[in-house]
Amino acid sequence: MKRVLILCTGNSCRSIIAEGLVNKYLKPQGIEALSAGSNPSGRINPHAKKVLQEEGAWDERYHSKSIEEVMEYAPFDLVVTVCDNAKESCPVFPGETKTIHEGFADPDGKPYEAFVATKEEIKRRLLPRIEKELKGA
Repeated sequence: MKRVLILCTGNSCRSIIAEGLVNKYLKPQGIEALSAGSNPSGRINPHAKKVLQEEGAWDERYHSKSIEEVMEYAPFDLVVTVCDNAKESCPVFPGETKTIHEGFADPDGKPYEAFVATKEEIKRRLLPRIEKELKGA
């Protein structure tokens, strides 16, 4: 199983949505995801949870967590930053861990429709990129 770490700042919206979508759609192909925040909020935005529930991609184990918390699952085959702040503060990972950036606008504080749009954009842009990056890796 290939392992992907998805990073953002608060680990309450974008990275949680991406974690759920990767696990729903790519796990059957041998790719699983974890997410973390460079400065985790300690909560999941209720709209992020709702979009994942509606997609059939929610798991009660999802929670806002720090990079340190997920390091017990290292090494990762791929690290993805989904916000510019996380890209700038992304730690260096040991070995030959590949790091990519695929930025998404933060839907936090916006109406529910912004979360739906973010979910669809992650499905359209990020999932195929992760597949491409890990094929043959």
